[in-house]
Amino acid sequence: MGVSEKFTLKGKVALVTGASYGIGYAIASGFADMGATIVFNDIKQEFVDKGLAAYKADGIDAKGYVCDVTDEAAVNEMVKKIEAEVGVIDILVNNAGIIKRIPMCDMTADEFRQVIDVDLNAPFIVSKAVIPGMIKKGGGKIINICSMMSELGRETVSAYAAAKGGLKMLTRNICSEYGKYNIQCNGIGPGYIATPQTAPLREKQADGSRHPFDQFIVAKTPAERWGTPEDLQGPAAFLASEASDFVNGHVLYVDGGILAYIGKQP
Repeated sequence: MGVSEKFTLKGKVALVTGASYGIGYAIASGFADMGATIVFNDIKQEFVDKGLAAYKADGIDAKGYVCDVTDEAAVNEMVKKIEAEVGVIDILVNNAGIIKRIPMCDMTADEFRQVIDVDLNAPFIVSKAVIPGMIKKGGGKIINICSMMSELGRETVSAYAAAKGGLKMLTRNICSEYGKYNIQCNGIGPGYIATPQTAPLREKQADGSRHPFDQFIVAKTPAERWGTPEDLQGPAAFLASEASDFVNGHVLYVDGGILAYIGKQP
């Protein structure tokens, strides 16, 4: 097999959670371009419908499911439906996630638990649901969307950092337990990505200057720009394909170099 052939996803079924828009949508679209069949979920029908419309507009025949990924019974039912209606899942991207920017001492335990539930428990639940099918099929790929907060702390994101740090270790443990079944579990750690959710942080100020947070991120990034959802497509494609069959238990940080950079001298 030639090197280029190792990057194809033809004949593969890829489940990307929370992929109605944003990073998940970009990753799923990249997989579709490589030949994969795309299935995705979201928590509400209206979000699934919007996602289906977007995929259709891009010429992608995706299939969407309403499912709360923190509900184990609902996840198990969704995976059964996917296997019956589309096929056994070859590629799982645990993308669904939330963040609550609240100072730690102002955050309630319930708010902390909610972030942990979506960002850490859900990847455990969905991975556990798809692994048996991967084992029977002879292998599979699991990609967990981690974060720079898997390595760093920052004000107001104690729950998110705790969840993403835990997700890094869940990634390593899935590798440790299921690598012998030809299942590779790796993570992607996005840097600061330009999405509709971060748009307010990049708006020009009244005097025409950059938003202070925008200035901060650009100054801390050797690439001197925010990332785009499309910047994640290549790394995800690599980790989903046969080209990464001996890559397991790693987190690939797609951050423009932030984690390698101490920052400019004042």
